[in-house]
Amino acid sequence: MLKRKMLDKLIAWKQKAGGREALLIEGARRVGKSTIVEEFGRTQYKSYILIDFTRLPRDVRDIFENQRDDFDTFFMLLSAYYRKRLYERESLIIFDEVQRYPAARELIKYLVADGRYDYVETGSLISIKRNVANIVIPSEERKMDMGPLDFEEFCWAMGEELLAETIRKSFERLVPLPDALHKRAMRLWREYLLVGGMPQAVADYVEQRDFGEVDLIKRGILQLYSDDIGKFANGDAGRVRGIFAQIPGQLSKHEKRFTLASVDKGARSREYDSAFFWLEDARLVNLCRNSTDPLVGLGLYEDNDSFKCYMADTGLLVSQAFADRETTPDDVYRDILFDKLSLNEGMLVENAVAQQFRANGRKLYFFSRLDRADASKTMEIDFLIVREYDNAAMKPRISPIEVKSTKRYGVSSLDKFRKRYARRLGKEYVLHPRQLEVMENASSCRCIWPTVCDLC
Repeated sequence: MLKRKMLDKLIAWKQKAGGREALLIEGARRVGKSTIVEEFGRTQYKSYILIDFTRLPRDVRDIFENQRDDFDTFFMLLSAYYRKRLYERESLIIFDEVQRYPAARELIKYLVADGRYDYVETGSLISIKRNVANIVIPSEERKMDMGPLDFEEFCWAMGEELLAETIRKSFERLVPLPDALHKRAMRLWREYLLVGGMPQAVADYVEQRDFGEVDLIKRGILQLYSDDIGKFANGDAGRVRGIFAQIPGQLSKHEKRFTLASVDKGARSREYDSAFFWLEDARLVNLCRNSTDPLVGLGLYEDNDSFKCYMADTGLLVSQAFADRETTPDDVYRDILFDKLSLNEGMLVENAVAQQFRANGRKLYFFSRLDRADASKTMEIDFLIVREYDNAAMKPRISPIEVKSTKRYGVSSLDKFRKRYARRLGKEYVLHPRQLEVMENASSCRCIWPTVCDLC
């Protein structure tokens, strides 16, 4: 069983909610939603029932349809069917993949009001209009997102909990890791770039350490997503597939902003808006938008026509980059693992950084300004986040973040950004493969890729 941060969130929800609301966990297919809620039910309740709506038995469907106005009979029949005794305020009922049976989600309002048990729903593609058009969305429902494993969770799976803790303390104290630990941390990060955070892929890698087997698993997940696009994207299926296929090529460019011409030379942005919405809503991609006038409220100046499109999982990105082949070549995995740079490693690192931010609930923003008249004013910052700043009495300020894939690099855009927006900035960060460095002015920190988890 993989250790996930979501379990602590579920426990905190149970303590705070006290039965007054249900919890909906949204996330892409195969990120481990069902597994974690079952563990939650098994460890935190006297009993639980999991109802899987992907294969809903006729008898259970009849209970929902015929007994929705008689909860005494409803619970009695559910308990008998699943052979699980229910205990008032000590049992959990799980609605797994609830989007497959929207009527059950609508019933949540009345089940919560009844108050006997706790309720957790899981779902993929939940908010797609097709699935909720004919129901009343319950206001007694709180939502949480769940994604693939972040790097820290990957470390736990690899038996490196102490190293993950040491990386965190190193970042907090701004003290470089000893060389041996630095090398171990960077090796783990490269493994994470290749394996990614899909639980099935991680579990297999932990057991076998075989990139070839992991690649087959990831390709199976990509095929599942492709099938889902065909089933659920309706009239947008062609556009969605076109975008999804182009993500590796778009990220391999120096400027990683997504250009529709790569999908369709005559494409207009408004024709593809719903396709990007579908991909983001299905949690298959992470969109990073340009904040054109960076303030603490980054979304105030959000340019929806200028964005980068990352894969939700960096391991899937590696396999997607070689989708034209039956398998990803072994030398690709080997060369990245040993820092041979056989392909654009920058796209993998930047994708992984985006993945960590999203895993910790941050919306993604970058900054880009093109000045054809004066090149000195042209600049691009990979990510912008808002963090408390110790030199401003812990008031939030903007932290620009640059991601570098090599040990030798320049920071001209960061220098220009600092000069223009100095009054708005907190600490600046450069994520790179070298040892941690604190610059002379103490407002700039250059730290290793794995510390991105601690920035969140």
